[in-house]
Amino acid sequence: MSRIVHVTGARPNFPKAAPVLAALRGRAEQVLVHTGQHYDDRLSRVFFDELDLPEPDLNLGAGSGSHAQQTAAVMIGLEQVFTERRPDLVVVYGDINSTLAAALVAAKLQIPVAHVEAGLRSFDLSMPEEVNRRVTDQLSDLLLVTSADAVGHLAREGVPAGRIHFVGNPMIDTLLRHLDRFDPAAARAEFGLPESYLVATLHRPANVDEPEAAGELVSVLHKAAERMPLVIPLHPRGRAGLQKAGLDSSSGVRLLDSLPYTGFLGLVRGAAAVLTDSGGVQEETSVLGVPCLTMRPNTERPVTITHGTNRLVGVDGVLTALDEVLAEPARPRPAPPEQRPPLWDGAAGPRIAQVILDWLAAR
Repeated sequence: MSRIVHVTGARPNFPKAAPVLAALRGRAEQVLVHTGQHYDDRLSRVFFDELDLPEPDLNLGAGSGSHAQQTAAVMIGLEQVFTERRPDLVVVYGDINSTLAAALVAAKLQIPVAHVEAGLRSFDLSMPEEVNRRVTDQLSDLLLVTSADAVGHLAREGVPAGRIHFVGNPMIDTLLRHLDRFDPAAARAEFGLPESYLVATLHRPANVDEPEAAGELVSVLHKAAERMPLVIPLHPRGRAGLQKAGLDSSSGVRLLDSLPYTGFLGLVRGAAAVLTDSGGVQEETSVLGVPCLTMRPNTERPVTITHGTNRLVGVDGVLTALDEVLAEPARPRPAPPEQRPPLWDGAAGPRIAQVILDWLAAR
């Protein structure tokens, strides 16, 4: 059987990788590498327990640091792994530093790369993820895309059509598989919440790193909390800056540590609306049918606007949009299949597996 190395490293990777690993089980020799880019158990270990992911064969323990330090540490570790294991294919997920590092090392060693979630573009090079996405796609042999707009982006960048495969979104496979475990009533009981509440998630550098931007964001969140209690599972990134800006000084704001996968989505499923700067949350809320207000000037996931519940509002427009959302009739939850983006149907993992196996067989 062909040998495939899967490289994961952070919370967003794990729900994407789980369906692919499951669909390839018994059909290829698989090696799962966890780079350790996210090393907090709440962002890493718990996902392996909850998503039925196999225990990683290797954990590189890369840890934190600047972008250059982190990427370099992952590259050094992966070079040894790829040299020793000599895979027939390296599969990378998403747009984190580990994704870029794996693609660079594999390309230097002339090992083919498959990129799951290829072709997404925000066209904002101030976002580290945008740099990672663009470079990874240029180095990849198989580009496995989640939405039709991504196909167009890759075509305009000169990627040959035969390398591009529209397979759907494997993260949605994971969400739909575990949908019955997302229990809003349990979340309300655990955190002492009323029937109606808001959820916010925040971690983008543009929102949380600079004191002025963090202060503006905190002011908006406090005003949102005057409308309805606001719960914020706070990512370790940005915690200090947001708290220094006074995030926890409002009685309407409830700060939580990062939550496990099912606990977080149970909280989100019951929310009146979600305020976020996360790409993955834009996708999850679209399928759950929860209104989503994205506090960014752009998004690499426009399909969540055209075929989902997402609105791109920036920080300045959050409160106006929130008032509009709260005045609207309730939506079906989860969203009916016909209201979801194309191929977000729970079968992306098997489609990805088949593309990979067919490509390896043809070689």
